[in-house]
Order: sequence, then C-alpha cells, then structure tokens
Amino acid sequence: MLNSQRSVTELPKMSSASQVERAVLEDEFKWLLKEEVHAVLKQLQDVLREASRRFSILMPGLESPLKQENFILGSSTMDQVKGVLTLQGEVLTQADINLKVTKSSQVLHFQFRDDKQWKLQQIQDARNHVTQALQLLSSHDDSYHFKTGAEVNKLMDAVMLQLTRARNRLTTPASMTLPELATSGLMKMFTPPMPGDVMVNFYINLSKLCLTVYQLHVLPSNTTKYFKPSGSSVLHSPGAMFELNNNRFEVSHVHKVECVVPWLNDTLVFFTISLQLCQQLKDKRW
Repeated sequence: MLNSQRSVTELPKMSSASQVERAVLEDEFKWLLKEEVHAVLKQLQDVLREASRRFSILMPGLESPLKQENFILGSSTMDQVKGVLTLQGEVLTQADINLKVTKSSQVLHFQFRDDKQWKLQQIQDARNHVTQALQLLSSHDDSYHFKTGAEVNKLMDAVMLQLTRARNRLTTPASMTLPELATSGLMKMFTPPMPGDVMVNFYINLSKLCLTVYQLHVLPSNTTKYFKPSGSSVLHSPGAMFELNNNRFEVSHVHKVECVVPWLNDTLVFFTISLQLCQQLKDKRW
C-alpha cells in the first residue's frame, strides 16, 4: 500500500519535469524556425543572387547593356571547323565559321547576317528558374514566421525543384531530329546562305558552348542501301539518315568544337552549393 501511495505522489513531479522539458524543446524549435531557418534562407538568397548576376554580365560602369564576349572554337587535333562566337548574355550576336570541305579541301566561310541574332534558350530557361527560386525565397523574408517544419520542407522542395530544372537545362541539351535541324531558323541566319549539304547547331553542355557542323550527301533514288531514318539526338553520328522534301540524305562527316564559358561554370557551382544548403535544412529533425 505504501508503494502504491509513493508512486501516486511522484506522478505530479514527473509530469512537471516532462512539461518543463517539453517547453524547452518548444522554445528550441521556435528558435530554429525563426533564427536558423532565416539564416540559411539568407545564405541561399546571397548565393542565388550571385548566380543571377552571372547571367547578366554588365559592361563596367554601365547599368546595361550586357557585355559582349568572344569565344574561339577550335580543336588542336583537327582544323576542319573553326569559329568565333560572340555571346551577349543568352544571345549569340555573331557567329563566324570556317569549314574545310573534306573532299575538296575548299574552305567555306559563313557568318550571321547583320539583322540576325540567335537566342540560346537553355541559358534563358536556366536564368528564369533562378529568378523563380529567388521569388520563392523573397516571399519568406525575415518578417515571415514559419509555423511548422513541414512548411520549411515544402519551401525547400519548391526551391530545389527550380534549381534542379535550372541545372538540367544547362547539363541536358535538347535532342533534335535531323529534319528539325535542317528546317531550323538557325539555317536561315547566315550569309552567304548555308549550302544544302551543310547543317549547323549551337547548344550548351554543362559550362561549354558547343558548335556542331554536319556534312551531308544525297542518297541516289536508285540506291540499294538500306534506308533507316534516324531518331532524335543531341549529336548525330556519321551514317545517320533522314528524308526531307522527297530527298534522302546521309550524314557523311560530323565536326564538333567547343569552348568553356567561365561564368556558366560559376553558375553550376552556385547551383550545387544552393542545393546542398536546401538539403541540409531539410535534414533537420523538425
């Protein structure tokens, strides 16, 4: 009976200790939601603002226009294709290409017409995703009070989605079929006009600006060669076939040259840092 009375009298003490412990945990949780979360969000904003600035390289001392950068594309192992591309933000404002024709060793020269520019959609899309991520963060500034850990995780998921999409746009060039390349607006931008047996494509791969030149030959209508149209690809191989305007073509030679765009490399690093910060916040025991 004494033991029973003793346990009953101790219950209020245990309950009181439990309440104190719970209050301490709640205070700690509120501190995390208020202080640590906003500290990480500020870090995120700072990193992403740096990434955003890389997409908008301004002329020194000027609010705008964007700085033009020239990139020389070539290869130490081949001289069939050489080019100088002028990049202004997300826009190729000029392209100067020399192509040595394999059969005749004749050198063809092409450049953008004065009234033409080519937008690199990958860069524009990546920039737009960074802007959306920054908008999500700015809507949860220091004055915003998070109520639950789930709310923090939901914000981190939304930010990470935008950052992953931004990174994927730079790391995963669009696949295209050969007929799509042949009828692309890019083919109408050059002077002198591209001959019918040459196609070009520009794209971003990670931090590199890439130029691919395809040389084609027409397959005779009476050919016994097995014809199999190629599907969609970032880079088509010699031997790839396609049909356009009742003519059948085969890729005879493929030349790819590229160069590193330093600010794109910086941007990819900022994406990695930002995604790590988001994940660290998600890994907290809410």
